[in-house]
Amino acid sequence: MSPPLPDALNSFGAEKPHLVRFAANGVALVLELPEDSLPHALFWGSDSLADADLEQLKLSSGRPNAANGLDDPLPVALLPEAWTGWTGTAGLGGHRLGEAWSPKFTPEAVSITETEGLGGSLVMTALDAAAQLSMTLQVEMVPSGLVRMRASVQNLAPAPYVVDGLHLALPVPGYADDVLDLAGRWAKERIPQRGRFQVGTHLREGRHGRTGADAAFVLTAGESGFGFDQGEVWGLHVAFSGNHRTSAERTSTGERLLLGGELLLPGEVVLAQDESYSSPYIYATYGNGLDESAARIHEFLRARVEHPRSPRPVVMNVWEAVYFDHDWSKLAELAVVAAGVGVERFVLDDGWFGARRDDTAGLGDWHVSTDVWGDGRFESLVDHVTSLGMEFGLWFEPEMVNVDSDLARRHPEWMLQVPGRLPVEFRNQQVLDISHPGAFDYIRDSIVGLVREHGIRFIKWDHNRDLVDAGSTRTGRAGVHEQTLATYRLLREIRLACPDLEIESCSSGGSRIDLAILEHTDRVWASDCIDAHERHQIQRWTAQLLPPELVGSHVGADQAHTTGRRLDLSFRAATALFGHFGIEWDLTNASSEDLAALREWVDFYKSHRDLIHTGRVVRASSEDDALWLHGAVSPDRTRALYSVSLLERPVTWPAGRLRLPGLDDATLYHVFPTGPGGTEDFDARVHPAWWSPEGVTLPGEVLSRIGVEIPALRVDHSALIGVERVGPASSRSFDAHHAGGSRA
Repeated sequence: MSPPLPDALNSFGAEKPHLVRFAANGVALVLELPEDSLPHALFWGSDSLADADLEQLKLSSGRPNAANGLDDPLPVALLPEAWTGWTGTAGLGGHRLGEAWSPKFTPEAVSITETEGLGGSLVMTALDAAAQLSMTLQVEMVPSGLVRMRASVQNLAPAPYVVDGLHLALPVPGYADDVLDLAGRWAKERIPQRGRFQVGTHLREGRHGRTGADAAFVLTAGESGFGFDQGEVWGLHVAFSGNHRTSAERTSTGERLLLGGELLLPGEVVLAQDESYSSPYIYATYGNGLDESAARIHEFLRARVEHPRSPRPVVMNVWEAVYFDHDWSKLAELAVVAAGVGVERFVLDDGWFGARRDDTAGLGDWHVSTDVWGDGRFESLVDHVTSLGMEFGLWFEPEMVNVDSDLARRHPEWMLQVPGRLPVEFRNQQVLDISHPGAFDYIRDSIVGLVREHGIRFIKWDHNRDLVDAGSTRTGRAGVHEQTLATYRLLREIRLACPDLEIESCSSGGSRIDLAILEHTDRVWASDCIDAHERHQIQRWTAQLLPPELVGSHVGADQAHTTGRRLDLSFRAATALFGHFGIEWDLTNASSEDLAALREWVDFYKSHRDLIHTGRVVRASSEDDALWLHGAVSPDRTRALYSVSLLERPVTWPAGRLRLPGLDDATLYHVFPTGPGGTEDFDARVHPAWWSPEGVTLPGEVLSRIGVEIPALRVDHSALIGVERVGPASSRSFDAHHAGGSRA
C-alpha cells in the first residue's frame, strides 16, 4: 500500500492564520491554516491567483452570518469536525466505548513544501489531548494539478479506540449545480448517471469487498451543462479496492463539498494504545470539462516510475476461444495462428490447474493439472508459444477457493466466514482469507514458483465474487479491511520476487478498477463484455480515470459471447484500438479474409500505439448522443488520431460537421482518412468530398471550432481520421499534395 505518512517537522506557532497556495498546470489550491483548528480549503479551481491576492481572497470569501446558526460560523475543514457546527458527515467517526466520540484537533506541527508551478505538499500533526487522539493530515498537489490527500489517526490512550470511518473532503463552489457519477453491473460497467446537486447527501457506498462494477468511480460536480470540453468540473476518487464511501453533500447553510474514504464494517479497526489507522488516498481533480479533469489523472499516472514504459504488446487471451476445453493440439494451433497475425503475448486462461474442468471445483489448487497437462504437455505449450516469439501468460484467481478443492478440505479455516456458517456461494466459490499468514504464504509461494519455473511474463489476476459475510476465523471480526491490505502486500511481494512480471487486475471484468490496485498492477480488464457496441460506453467512461494503455481492450468473435450481437470486424477492431489492444477469439475458425484484415489492424495498432498510449484523450458526441468521437492527441499536438462511431440511428442524417478537439489553434494540419479500409474507393453516397488520401488542410482553430464533414456511417460502424502537422497556420504555403479540394 502507500508508504506511511511522514512526520511533520516544524512547530506550528503562528499568531494568526496562515494562507498557503499550491499551484500547478493551471490549478490552484489555497489552504487556510488556523492556529487552533484543522486546515480548510479557501479555494480550489482555476489558477488565476497570485500570492499577493490571498489575503484579499480571504476577505472576499467572508460570508454574511444569515443562517440563524452559529454566532461565529466556522469553515468546514479538510477533515470535517462536528464541534465546528458542521452537520454533514464527520471526517473522523469513532469512540472509546462511547467516549471520545467528538474530537477537536489542534495543530501541533506542520511541514510545507512548495515548488513554483509544480505544486507542493503539506503534512500536519494535530492533537486532541482530552480524547487522547493524534491526527496526521497529508495534502499534496502533483505537477499535473491533481490533488491527493489522506489522514491517519493514532490512539494515545490505554483503552481501545474504535474507528468507524475516516473521511476527507474538499469544497466546490455554489455554481457547481450538476453531479455526475457512474453506475453499472457485470458486463455493463461504467454507466453515467447525472442529476442536480440537491440539498442533502448524494451517497455512493461500495459494499462488495472490492471496488465494484457499480462504483461511483469519479464523483464529479460541475457547472450546469458541463461536458467533455466545457464547464468547470471538480472530481473525487477514493483509491481503495475494498469497501468505500463517496458523497456529494450540500447543506442548508450553503456549503457544497465532495467527501470520501474507506467504508469500515463494524469492529474492523480497533486501535490499541499507540496503534494507528490510515485512510486511503483521496484524489481530487479539477478541469475545464471532463477531458481536462481526466487528463490530470492520466498525466499523474504516466509520470509514475512504475508506469508501463515498453510498447503495450498485442495480447491473445484464449478464454472465449476454448473456455475450459484445454486441448494441447487446439491451443498449439491457436498459438501459431495468433503469432501469424502479430500477437506478442499469449495468455492461457482458467482451467489449467487442479481439478478445474469447470467452475465448480479445483479453485485454490495452484498446481498444473496432470489430467490435462501431464507428460510435460504444459511445458511444451510454454516452449511452443515462446518459440513463436510470444510471451506466455497465465490466469490465476488467488483470493478465491472452491469448497470442492484440496485446499478447502485441508484448511477450512482459511475461508472468510461468520462463525458457524459459510457465506452464500457466489459463482460456486468462497473467499480465501489471505490475511491469514498460512494462506498468504501458500498463495505467494505457489505463484512465484510457477512464474519462475515456466518463465511466465504476465498474470491475469481475477477476483470473481463479492465478499459477503467476510469474517476472519482468526479474529471473529469482519475482514474486508484486512483482506484488502493483505492483497496489496501479496501483489507487492510477488512483484518484488518476480520483477519482470506484469499483472492485470480483473474482477468479473471491471469490478476492481481504482488507483490503489493500479499501484500494484500494470493494466485492468475493463469488462467481461467485449461486444464493441457496449465497449464504446465502458471504455469511454473508464477513461475518466485511466489512460488507454492501462485498459485491456480485445477484438472478439463476430458474435459477442455476452450479448449475442453480431458486428463487423472493422468496428470490433476500431473499438479495441483505443486501449491495450488484444484478441479473444478462436482464430482457428476465422476465415482467411478475416485473418488478413485482423493482421492489418494489428499492424495499424503497432504503428499508432505510441500516439494512443501517450496522447491526450479527447471525447465528443453529437446527433442526440448517437454519434461518438474518441481520439488521442500527441503531447506536442503535432499528431492526432480520431475514431468516429455511429451507435444509434439519429433523427436527421447525414450528421454534418464534427469538430476535432484538442488541436493547436495556430497550427496548420493535414486531415485524412486512415486505418484499414480508410482508403476504400470514394462513394459520394457515403463519403464527404474531402475523403481521400489527399484529404484537406486547415488550421487547428477551424478544425476544433468548425470541424469537417464525416462519412455517412451505418450503425455500429466506425471511421478513423488521421491528423498531422503541416506548419504554422500563419504560413499557408504548403505542397499542393496536401491542399485537398472538392470533388466534381
